Amino acid sequence: MSLLYLGASPELPSSRNRSPGLSLIKKPRDAMKSLSSVVVSLFFWANTTTACTGFAGLHDHFLPINGTLAVENQIPLNAAGYGVSDFGHGAYMVTDGAYQTLVLVSTTGVVVVDAPPTTGHKLQWAIGNLTTTPVRWFIYSHSHSDHAGGAYLFANQSHPKVTTISHENTASQLATARDPHRPVPQVTFKDRYTLVAGNQTLELFFPGIGHDLGNIIIFAPKQKVLMMVDQIYAGWVPFWNLAASVYVPGWIQAHDQLLAYDFDVYLGGHMGGPANRTAVKVQREYVHDLYDNCAEALIKSGNPENPTVDIAAISKEVLTNNPYNIWAQFAVYLDAVADLCYNKTSDKWLGKLAAQDIFGFSHARTMVSSLRLDYDILGPNDVQP
Repeated sequence: MSLLYLGASPELPSSRNRSPGLSLIKKPRDAMKSLSSVVVSLFFWANTTTACTGFAGLHDHFLPINGTLAVENQIPLNAAGYGVSDFGHGAYMVTDGAYQTLVLVSTTGVVVVDAPPTTGHKLQWAIGNLTTTPVRWFIYSHSHSDHAGGAYLFANQSHPKVTTISHENTASQLATARDPHRPVPQVTFKDRYTLVAGNQTLELFFPGIGHDLGNIIIFAPKQKVLMMVDQIYAGWVPFWNLAASVYVPGWIQAHDQLLAYDFDVYLGGHMGGPANRTAVKVQREYVHDLYDNCAEALIKSGNPENPTVDIAAISKEVLTNNPYNIWAQFAVYLDAVADLCYNKTSDKWLGKLAAQDIFGFSHARTMVSSLRLDYDILGPNDVQP
């Protein structure tokens, strides 16, 4: 797939470090940079991290989103602080600009999917301005409180006529959490569940563990609206550490599972306005590039011809200065591999998907870890002759 800038190519900031102590924004990195400088810079970072404040990047300048695909995904907010998209046939999206909720108005009641606490009471106001029909169903997309922390506004003892629904894993997580803001759902399912609400239908499907233990796909077939939260970030790279996913292979596979649906509108739970099929394809391409680049970096790390990632060369230098410190040896090695992967991925994606300069290195780190532990791509740590 060929991706085009929507505007002028953004100017790179003068300096930004994406991996500890390494200047990564100027792409590609100098291939002749000595191993010593890599190791020294990594250890400088490691030894001074505790002295840094939580606001270390407060005044940093990141790449602008103008010129990236993110500008396609904006929706205006009203004076009350929320925006609404009408998909027809009673299906709506309500957003506060950062989070999304699916609202389905039926002849017998309203279905609400997720209630982000940042939207809070504004979600109730939005629904009240759409219909006088009461909320009768509340669906958890998954357990995370940033999407479900306002569930109690619709589903608690003061709303006995609201039926709450989730995957069985989500119900188990919420039972353990004992959070009054996220009541334990009354109805659970294992694989599939079809909700028929008056003249509306929602199909719920569990694709397997990925972002969370019970993250589900929600599909409104009449309106061709598809929703899976924290899976696709239209116009943006995924959140930190590949959407903080608990099982990366499942999260990657979900891209293809989504594309198997016949949908026109996609809701990912974040980043303002609704998206479409192209957004899913674009992110799939980014993730597959990341996978390939990190796998290549791991394979190169067993070759002495690549001294900046060669585990033998790194181990010798690190252990000379830090005898018997195996964690130090491995930390420097893994960051060097992730660094190589991040830089190659950035050659294509920096300035196309928004915030690749911010979360891209965390994606490389997470992918390297998953390749080693989940996909058995161990590079020089594979079975020895």
